[in-house]
Amino acid sequence: MDETEGGYYRNHPEEIDGYLSIAFEEYAKDSCTAALLSQLRMIARVKDISTSAQKTEITRNCIQKALSEKENPKFENVNAIMNAMGYSLTPQGLDIHAK
Repeated sequence: MDETEGGYYRNHPEEIDGYLSIAFEEYAKDSCTAALLSQLRMIARVKDISTSAQKTEITRNCIQKALSEKENPKFENVNAIMNAMGYSLTPQGLDIHAK
């Protein structure tokens, strides 16, 4: 984790919602799974991944592995981790006619 970025979000937790919104918007545009997982991993650490592990009944190691850039995590694992961090995966409509 970039300690500077992680430290910023530890000190400014009110900024996390916007950060995650942008992360998912970027993913919707470029489909870069590695970048999205890296961003989720950083926020999971900021929000204390150990607490997230207890809430999801997934081990800390499994959370780290699921959010690893080298993995292709199961949808239900990402959903459980997001829920444990206080978020949901909610669809957002796209303007499919935009150029």
